[in-house]
Amino acid sequence: MSHKGIAASPGIVIGRALLLDRDDLTIPKHEIKEEDLPKEIARFEDALIKTRKEMIEMQTRIEDKMGTKHAEIFDAHLLVLEDRMLIEEVIRRLEKEKRCVEFVFYESLQKFAKAFSSIEDEYLKERAADIQDVGRRVLRNLLGKHHETLSSIEEKGIVIAYDLAPSETVFINKSFVLGFATDIGSRTSHTAIIARSLEIPAIVGLEDITQRVEYGDTIILDGIHGIIEINPNEKLIAHYREEIKKFEEITRNLSVFQTLPAVTTDDHKLKLMANIELPSESDSALIHGAVGIGLYRTEFFYMNRTDLPTEQEHYENYKIVADKMYPHEVVVRTMDLGGDKFLSHLNVPNELNPFMGWRAIRFSLEKKDIFKTQLRAILRANEHGNLKILYPLITNLEELIQANLVLEVVKKELIADGHTINTDIGVGAMIEVPSAALITDLLAPHVDFFSIGTNDLIQYALAVDRVNEHIAYLYDPAHPGVLRFIDKIIRDAKDANIRVAMCGEMASDPIYIPLLIGMGLEEFSVPSAFISEIKKVSRSISRTECQKLWSQVQKISTGKEIQKILVEFLRLKVPELLLYNSFHGGELDST
Repeated sequence: MSHKGIAASPGIVIGRALLLDRDDLTIPKHEIKEEDLPKEIARFEDALIKTRKEMIEMQTRIEDKMGTKHAEIFDAHLLVLEDRMLIEEVIRRLEKEKRCVEFVFYESLQKFAKAFSSIEDEYLKERAADIQDVGRRVLRNLLGKHHETLSSIEEKGIVIAYDLAPSETVFINKSFVLGFATDIGSRTSHTAIIARSLEIPAIVGLEDITQRVEYGDTIILDGIHGIIEINPNEKLIAHYREEIKKFEEITRNLSVFQTLPAVTTDDHKLKLMANIELPSESDSALIHGAVGIGLYRTEFFYMNRTDLPTEQEHYENYKIVADKMYPHEVVVRTMDLGGDKFLSHLNVPNELNPFMGWRAIRFSLEKKDIFKTQLRAILRANEHGNLKILYPLITNLEELIQANLVLEVVKKELIADGHTINTDIGVGAMIEVPSAALITDLLAPHVDFFSIGTNDLIQYALAVDRVNEHIAYLYDPAHPGVLRFIDKIIRDAKDANIRVAMCGEMASDPIYIPLLIGMGLEEFSVPSAFISEIKKVSRSISRTECQKLWSQVQKISTGKEIQKILVEFLRLKVPELLLYNSFHGGELDST
């Protein structure tokens, strides 16, 4: 049985389905006899014991991998399992109502969660979520449902989930997770970005794959074309084994470019850097031939914990990356929380449109104490002078001026505290909303560089929610309006004599590389796995050809027509990459 989704990360894998967080629990309500009461109580106690054991094991894994502070988040969950009021309520209702323990526990659970939700105290209100989470685990054990979490996976397979939150992806163990598929998401959702960063084949936006796959089903995941095959026959498996060989051969051939410079045939040099989320990813960046980190996302430090990261924690992480990458630069983006990256313990309000709400630089400027902690750590870690600061989601000049003022205050405070710091640190603005793109000439005098974040820029320019799989087809990097924005940003940067890079997913797509070179872009920051591919493209084309391509494209009025021209150009210059056409260009013909 075949299902089509959105290709999120290239690659083909065959393996068993590992279901993750599928909430399809059907709670029975049948009556029980008086003599069955001891048995039901024993089942309840066994489920509590089993759940406690599972959670302690999970806590131990997290502590080993991430430290005690991150593991402490499970303390509240364990307390729920020991809550005498809840346990006694279940036993009392069992004896009174004579219903099966699953139903009685579920009803009691809802009552307790509702009570906590209505309390005004934020700490106690958050316990409602703890109760629901633990309750689902207990119910699964009562019902005998097999359930996996990313931290508990200890067998090879393909993860099937409704979604994977950024806070969960830290648990992905590439030794066991062959690939993953989700119900929701688009190619530029955070889940997809993580998959490409980890070089794990993935498909998102499958809508109901969690309802169609059973635990243990044989799965073929084609992350190039966005196709899932459930329990395929031997003929189809044999076909895909051949496709895997082809993909592996292309990957091997591309690997030779890791040590080669990124340069066009007419000797125009490009700068290829890597996007990372974790300090450990800097090793992969170096292996793949990155000449720096163009985007170091720092939201990870704030997730999977009950408190805020300390200045020292920030410092140690930034120092690791700065040391590993020296003499190459590392662009540290200040926290971009919000959108599809949430934090519960900071009391961030639920918003109807989180991508356009209280997030990124807006959050930082309102929570200056949190912002200053991060800036202090970056400045302290800049011992080699290779760190740079990037402000996300700048929408107006006032935000940029305020952020720079906070930075100046932090510099003075550090010096007053006795720290020796490099005060001449490069500062950049992420250009990812139309308002910023329209005033890049006004922003340029206040920064040392621009970084074009195409994921959000395209989303906001085209009014397309990039996490919504239903309208993902409208997300079009080749839209003439988007290209005009990019062209203006590049031209304004060059006029102001400041650097400009692109760190959005568009920069990692070989179809757009010739066009971007033609527009004058020279710096790209991409997932490490795509660096060799981009080098292959750049070393197969001339800058002059790219400039002619851009001149041709400017006369075209629709994104679909532009995409066809770009694909034909790639087909002519780099035919080896045709296998990627479906992945990079959507529903494009590769024949």
